[in-house]
Amino acid sequence: MVTQVARASGYLTAFKVVALLNMAAILMQAVTAGQLLSGATGGLHGAGAMAVHVLGLAQLVVAVLVWRPGRGEGWPALVSLAVLLLGFVQSMLGGSGAVAGHVPLGMALFGLSVWLVVWSWRR
Repeated sequence: MVTQVARASGYLTAFKVVALLNMAAILMQAVTAGQLLSGATGGLHGAGAMAVHVLGLAQLVVAVLVWRPGRGEGWPALVSLAVLLLGFVQSMLGGSGAVAGHVPLGMALFGLSVWLVVWSWRR
C-alpha cells in the first residue's frame, strides 16, 4: 500500500524513475555480456557495472524515503538492498571469471528489478 504522503511528497515518482533506470542498466549489462561471451572485447560491461551500483544505491535511498517518511511499504527497500548487495556479488563473480554463478545471478537481478518497476508503476 502506498500512502498519500508517499505520492504527494514525490518519493514514489522518484522511485519509479530510479527503478526504471536501474532496470535499464541491468538490461544493458545483459546485452554487453552477450557481446563478451561471443568474443568481443570492450569496457562497456565494466563501465555498466558502475552504473548498476550507483543506480542501485540511489534506488535503495529512494525506497527508504518511500517507506519511512512516506509511510509506504517497507519491502521495496529490502528488495532494493538485495539488488544493491547482489550487484556487488555479481561484480566480484564476474571479476574472478566465475561465469557459472555470474550469469544466473544476473538473471535474478534482472527479475528483481523488473518486479520493483512493475510494482511501482501499477500504483
